[in-house]
Amino acid sequence: MEDRIRLFRPTFGDAEKKALCDTIDSRWVGRGPQTIKFEERFSKYIGSSYAVSLNSATAALHLGLLCAEVEGQEVLTSTMTFVSSTEAILLAGGRPVFCDVEPDTLNISVDDMARKITPTTRAVIITHYGGQSCDMNSILELAAEHGLSVIEDAAHGCGGSYQGRALGSMGTIGCFSFQATKNMTTGEGGMLVTDDESIAQRVRKLRWCGITSPTWERFKVDQVQRGWMYDVEEVGWKYEMNDLAAALGLAQMDRLEDCNQRRRELMDRYRRAFADIDGIDMLASRDYAVSSCYNAVVHLDNREGLFTHLDTCGIDSNVHFYPNHLFRIFRPYTTHLPVAEREWQRILSIPLYPDLTDGEQDRVIDAVRVFAHADTDHQSAVAG
Repeated sequence: MEDRIRLFRPTFGDAEKKALCDTIDSRWVGRGPQTIKFEERFSKYIGSSYAVSLNSATAALHLGLLCAEVEGQEVLTSTMTFVSSTEAILLAGGRPVFCDVEPDTLNISVDDMARKITPTTRAVIITHYGGQSCDMNSILELAAEHGLSVIEDAAHGCGGSYQGRALGSMGTIGCFSFQATKNMTTGEGGMLVTDDESIAQRVRKLRWCGITSPTWERFKVDQVQRGWMYDVEEVGWKYEMNDLAAALGLAQMDRLEDCNQRRRELMDRYRRAFADIDGIDMLASRDYAVSSCYNAVVHLDNREGLFTHLDTCGIDSNVHFYPNHLFRIFRPYTTHLPVAEREWQRILSIPLYPDLTDGEQDRVIDAVRVFAHADTDHQSAVAG
């Protein structure tokens, strides 16, 4: 029996093992030299002045929204995103205002954003769905016109770009995820990037219980000071990344570009394979962007049928995402979003990761094609 093909799978090798072992051997596994090195390297890669490592993208969104001072204010956001994007708004005391999406990319609709701006709108969170960039020029122009902070949820977007600029580098704040399924992973982890020094300084304090002087800086072996002397200026959280995660992140950065290139090759193979199949479409790509190709999403009417067929064939698939405005917790903020409510029922993510072999992808392609032809025949028979 053939092995099951998973939806996502991280790519690890000897470099990641060595990085973890070296960090363990150093006997410093909390936030320290590896974390600082990771932040410096990541900020240069993204092209932002500052990078602050955290234990999740959720933490980055939460602290970014606190810095945007959204308490009691409205925050525009896409409904087609992971639930923590919207939960972060509530954690920061804001009020989510859900916007509809583009039908062919599932990115936030700029037209719907423009309709929903009010005098109490303070910020907008835009999610680069699947690593495909949102229409950033239009979003940034709209935000500048109304004095809004732009927070880029680039959890899917590490290595993607818009008109040559890295995703996450264009807004007031960019937030990245290094969770297990992402293009690069630290197991769990995140990063906040910004060009605003005051934001970076505040986030560094907030991530460690509001403490003004981090532990590594107070206990360096080459300096003598009273390590217990620090101040706490405001309530913070336990959101720091540790050196084990950062060491893994540094090793993952060495392979990120090659892995993303492999993702793009696999995505191109899917697009070519499904181009001549009626009723099966891939999400659109935009000429102004280079996608990080986080996930491969097909559009079809009989989503449930394809899910069941792939499962029978030993192939994982899933849906990303259930529209946030339909969750019970967000009912006080719910609204009618016709495009998202229609399209989420027509999407299915199929396997995509750098270690997916051509042979395994051929199994996925063949299974989709068999289902599509059988479904078409069934529909014709019913119509006849």
